[in-house]
Amino acid sequence: MSKFTLSNTVTTLQPSGIRKFFDLAASMDNVISLGVGEPDFVTPWNVREASIYSLETGHTAYTSNAGLFELRDEVSRYFSKKFDVHYDPNEELIITVGASQGIDIALRTILNPGDEVIVIDPCFVSYAPLVSLAGGVPVHLATTGEEEFKINLQALKKKITPKTKAILLCNPNNPTGTLLEKELLEDLAIFVKKHNLIVISDEIYAELVYDGEYTSFAKIDGMRDHTILISGFSKTFAMTGWRLGIVAAPSEIISHMLKVHQYAIMCAPTMSQHAAVEALRNGEHDVEAMRRSYMQRRNYLVSSLQENGLSCHLPGGAFYVFPSIQNTGLTSEEFAEQLLLKERVAVVPGNVFGDCGEGFIRCSYATSLEQLIEATKRIGRFLQTLPTFQPVNLTKIESK
Repeated sequence: MSKFTLSNTVTTLQPSGIRKFFDLAASMDNVISLGVGEPDFVTPWNVREASIYSLETGHTAYTSNAGLFELRDEVSRYFSKKFDVHYDPNEELIITVGASQGIDIALRTILNPGDEVIVIDPCFVSYAPLVSLAGGVPVHLATTGEEEFKINLQALKKKITPKTKAILLCNPNNPTGTLLEKELLEDLAIFVKKHNLIVISDEIYAELVYDGEYTSFAKIDGMRDHTILISGFSKTFAMTGWRLGIVAAPSEIISHMLKVHQYAIMCAPTMSQHAAVEALRNGEHDVEAMRRSYMQRRNYLVSSLQENGLSCHLPGGAFYVFPSIQNTGLTSEEFAEQLLLKERVAVVPGNVFGDCGEGFIRCSYATSLEQLIEATKRIGRFLQTLPTFQPVNLTKIESK
C-alpha cells in the first residue's frame, strides 16, 4: 500500500474499457481487430516527406505556443472552404497535441468546481473522465438505438440545472457513427442560446461523412460565439501517431485556453506541424480516396451484420457501426469476450461508452475489406453457436 495520499478524482477513475480487449487481443494469434479507432491507411507519402524535409532543414525548435502561423493560416482557409466557418489564425486557433488535448484544455478553461457538463451517451471513453479531471460533473444524456442514437431534445431539457455549463458533442459520433443533421442542430441551437451554454463540438470525423452534407455546429446561426470547435488530423489524414489537433473558438475563450496549453504542453511537435501544412494544401485527393473506401466498407459491414441476424442502423459518418446484440442473450462484455476467445475477432463492448451502450458492440471498419469479409464470416459462425440467439427478422430492419 502506498504511503502517499493521491488525488481522489484520479484514484476513482476507471481505466479505459477499450484497453482491456486490445491488450487481450494483442496476446493472441490470428486476431482480426474491429476494435481500434485508427485508419489502416499509412499517412500519404507527400505528408511524410514534408516532415522529413523539415527535419533535414533543421526545423527542430519550439514553435509559438499556438502553433506555426503557417499552419494556423492553412487551417483557417481549410475551415472556410470546407465548412464555411471562419476563424482568425492570429487569435482564434490553437494547434494542440491531438484533439483529446484540445477537449482537455477547453474543459479546464471553462469549468469551475461543480459545474455540470452534459455528455451525450454513448460517447468516446475519455469525455466523462476529462470533465471530472477538470473539476466538473459529467451529466449523462442517454440516446437510443430506436432513434439511431440522435439527441432527444425533450430528454435534454430534463438534464438542465442551474449548474449546467456546457454540452459535449461529437458529430459524427464515436462510437455509433450517427450524423446529426442541420435541422436537429438548429433545434439544439435554440436550446443552447436559451440557457446560455457552451458547446464543445468534437468534429474530428467531419470529413468522413457518407450520406448528406456535414454541418458544423459553429455554422448554425448564432452558435459561433457559443462553440469551442475541436478538430484534428488523426482520422481525416491518417495521422494518428503525429498527435495534432485543432481548437477553434472566439478570441476571448482562446486567449485563456492558450494559457493552459502553454503551461501544460508548450507547443505541438514541430515536424508534425510542417507535415500538417502539406496535408491541408495537397491532401484532398487522398482524403476523398479514403472516404470512398470507408463508405464501401461501411455498406458491406452493415449489410453482412444484418444478414447474420443482428440489428444495425446505417451510420452517416466516422468509421464505426454499433450493432445491437440484445437478441443473443449475452451482455456486451460477454459477447465481446466470447467472440474474441472463440473466433479471434476483437470488438468493443458498448457499455464502455456509457450505460446506454449496453446491449451493443462497436465495430470499426477502419480495416481492409478482406479482413471485414473474414471477420463477418467468423461472427456469423459464432452467432450460430449461441443457443439463445434469435436472429432479427430481416424484413423489419430499417436502413437508409
